[in-house]
Amino acid sequence: MIRAVKGTRDILPPSSSVWNFVEATAREVFRAYNYQEIRTPIFEETQLFARGVGEDTDIVTKEMYTFDDRDGSSLTLRPENTASVIRAYIEHSLHQQPGLQKLYYMGPMFRRERPQKGRFRQFYQIGAEAIGSDAAFIDAEVVEMVHELLTRCGLSGFEVLLNSVGCAECRPRFLESLKAALAGVAARMCQDCQRRAGTNPLRVLDCKIPEDQPVIEALPSILDHLCGTCSAHFATVRQYLDDRGIAYQVKPRLVRGLDYYMRTTFEFVHGALGAQNSVLGGGRYDGLAEQLGSRVHSPGIGFSIGEDRLVMSLEQQAPEAHRHVLDLYIAPMGAEALRHAAGLAHELRRKGAAAELGGDAKLKRAMELANKLGARYTLMVGENEINTGLYALKNMTTGEQEQISRTDLAGRFPQN
Repeated sequence: MIRAVKGTRDILPPSSSVWNFVEATAREVFRAYNYQEIRTPIFEETQLFARGVGEDTDIVTKEMYTFDDRDGSSLTLRPENTASVIRAYIEHSLHQQPGLQKLYYMGPMFRRERPQKGRFRQFYQIGAEAIGSDAAFIDAEVVEMVHELLTRCGLSGFEVLLNSVGCAECRPRFLESLKAALAGVAARMCQDCQRRAGTNPLRVLDCKIPEDQPVIEALPSILDHLCGTCSAHFATVRQYLDDRGIAYQVKPRLVRGLDYYMRTTFEFVHGALGAQNSVLGGGRYDGLAEQLGSRVHSPGIGFSIGEDRLVMSLEQQAPEAHRHVLDLYIAPMGAEALRHAAGLAHELRRKGAAAELGGDAKLKRAMELANKLGARYTLMVGENEINTGLYALKNMTTGEQEQISRTDLAGRFPQN
């Protein structure tokens, strides 16, 4: 038997209906905030991610799916999509369009990391980017939009974590302080942290190894090293969130795993996901466009939701919510009744009802199948029903049965 590759899986009913609900909800929220969809290629030149994500990040050094094309060029399945969106922004001169460029995306990403709860090698992200402004109110609006999206999806009990990682002026000073502090303690930390202490010390703060946490908590705080501009920017972001009544926790150790982030960074976490509890993360990346070759300063901020992890949280919180519901099972009794019932099914489906047309089966068997399929109602169609124009409609929850005409039936479904 050929099975799905390790780290991948099939998304099957009824879970797929939850995925559809999440994506439909996200599109509604993005529309409300004036975001439009962008669809980028599933693979890009490897250099895009090496330059954009960072040469020393775990994604580039350990996790990317990279291969040589037939012409000798190096291509990589996208491990994230912000770099691709910015590449498209530059390539198509979107900075010439009026106003902010507010773009969203949905789709699969690929990283060869160790599969664990809610994490896969082919995983799905819903994300958005607001490009063209460095204003603090945009940062707050992005956090607000994510908060609204999760709330509309029905997720409760999530927390907002917030930090600032400074800018090109103040972060180098913090990194020097951090390197000095790590020099005496890195040897007591995990191998990854020992390596990062020399190559990318900021990433040490992102370590999830429990034994390393006491050491990390004692390291210098970025908030004590922010320049005046970054400090004022972060204070304004918090003020806007306070004005909206959005609760958050300031986490000085919160950094993102990608090199392009600066100033505002944030995560939304949820307890249902265990130790690796992040549902989504994001932040500001004001220099990324220039890093990828833009001649125009194009500050931006964005986020990406781990859709796999969001769906998992929703299913654990309310297992039956957002599942597909079959409105009506039509049970024809005989070949002629089947032809008649097919016409009924066609009419009801065009009106938006979810209807399943059974075959020519005995009534008892048809009722059993309707019950197993979770149908809200079963409609019985036989010779007598066709002649009188009245059908037997059974409520599968209450067991009540009524006579209903074709006209009244058409007006009954879909019924919320």
